[in-house]
Amino acid sequence: MTENILNLKIFRWIDKDVVEEIILGAPDKKFEKGEKILLEWSSSNWEWYILKSWKVEVTIKWKKMSELSPWEMFWEIALLNEEERTATITAIEDSEVIILTLDNLINLINNDANDINKEIIRRIEENIGI
Repeated sequence: MTENILNLKIFRWIDKDVVEEIILGAPDKKFEKGEKILLEWSSSNWEWYILKSWKVEVTIKWKKMSELSPWEMFWEIALLNEEERTATITAIEDSEVIILTLDNLINLINNDANDINKEIIRRIEENIGI
């Protein structure tokens, strides 16, 4: 499992031990097929997620935008910007996520050589269509 997480772009430049310590200490949560993980326009719950198993669907204004597969992450941008959620995430099948918090993200940024900041900016730009 840890190797999959270490392969995420956002973690590539961070010391492996730092990532493992944060991820291994993070709680998991299971969602049943059809269950809403996050709702569009809801307030931030100060969490971001790494999909651990199965798939979830991303919808905006009831239109399917994409599906996410294991080891993809979501809502780190809304967490950083302290914004409302911009999409609804629904479990397509029974799914499990790793839950990370703002403190986890700050810890990762503080233990980084600035590359994680570049990756977060790239993700923000990608999300807003720059």
